[in-house]
Amino acid sequence: MSTSAPPAERAARAVLAGTRWSVLDRALIRQGRPAAEALREAVDFARDVEELGYHRFWVAEHHAVPGVAGAAPTVLAAAVAAATSRIRVGTGGVMLPNHRPLVVAEQFGVLAALHPGRIDMGLGRSVGFTEAVRRALGADRSAMAGFADQLTELLDYFAGRGPVRAVPAEGLDVPAFVLATDTGADLAAELGLPLVLAAGADRDRTRATAARYRAAFRGDRPYLVLGVNVAVGATTAAARRLQLPEAWAVVHSRTRGDFPPLRPPAEISADLAAGTPTERERRYLDEALAGQLAGTEAEVAAALAELVTATGADEVLVSLATHDRAQQLDSYRRLAHAVGL
Repeated sequence: MSTSAPPAERAARAVLAGTRWSVLDRALIRQGRPAAEALREAVDFARDVEELGYHRFWVAEHHAVPGVAGAAPTVLAAAVAAATSRIRVGTGGVMLPNHRPLVVAEQFGVLAALHPGRIDMGLGRSVGFTEAVRRALGADRSAMAGFADQLTELLDYFAGRGPVRAVPAEGLDVPAFVLATDTGADLAAELGLPLVLAAGADRDRTRATAARYRAAFRGDRPYLVLGVNVAVGATTAAARRLQLPEAWAVVHSRTRGDFPPLRPPAEISADLAAGTPTERERRYLDEALAGQLAGTEAEVAAALAELVTATGADEVLVSLATHDRAQQLDSYRRLAHAVGL
C-alpha cells in the first residue's frame, strides 16, 4: 500500500490486514442459461478467486429452487477441490436435518482423504423452504430441534466415538463451522466450534450475537466468520447495480414463492423506472439490499473495517451473485485489492 494513500484508507487497511477473506458461491442460475452452466461457472470462479488470494471457497445447499443449481454441496465441493490446488474448499453449508450424520461424515471423509488439509464442513440447521420440499427430503420443521444431537453425532464419527466406524472419516481433521444466528451461536460456543454469522441489516444484533458467542466460548479461542454481501465497482452506483439481480430474486421469492434465475440488472432498473413493481415489491427490495455493502474500493474497505472492528471477526465470507459473471469477478478483484490480498 502506498504511503501516499489518504489516512482513512491506510487506517482501514491496517484493521483489515489480519483478516482472512473467503468466498461463498451459491451456484445461482442466470436467466436464459442452463443449470449445468451455473455449476461449471462456479468451478471456474473458484479457480479465479484462488488466483486472487482468497482463503476459502464454499458452496451451499438448496433444494428444488428454480434459480439455484447447487443442490448437492459435497458433490460440487469435490469438483471445486479437484479443479483447484491451494484454496480451502467447503460448504456454507450442509443442512444436517436433511441428512444422516453418518452419511455426512462419510462424504466429508472422502473429500478430506482426497484433498488433505483443504476441506471444511460448514453445517446448518435449516430444512426445505416449502412443505412439499420438506416432505420430499423427509425432514419437517421439527427436525431442526435435533440439530445439536446431529452435530455431536457427526463430530463423534470423526473422533472414533460413533456407534459404527465412519470410513474414511475416522481420525481425519475436518474443521466444523456452525452456520447460525442466535441459538446456533450458543451451540457453537458450547461445543468450542467456529461460528459463521450473517451480518444483516441490524448491526446491533450482529454485534450482540458475536459478543455473546465470544463470552460463552468453551475452548482454546473463538473464531468468528462474518458473512457479508459485498459489491465493489468503479462507482457506488455501479456497485449497487451488481446487487440488483439477487435482491430482485429474493423479492420474487417473497411475493411468488420461488427464487428465480437472475435477471440482467438493466431489465430490473427499467422496470423500477417504469413503476412496474408494486409498493410491496419495492419495500421488499429495500429490505433485501439493506445490510449489504456496495461502493468503491475505499468506501467498501472503510465499511468492512468498521464491521470487523465492531464484531471482532477473524474472517469475512463474501457473497455476491450478479447476472454478468465478468462483472462479478471484477468486483472480487477490486475487493481483493481493497483489503490488500
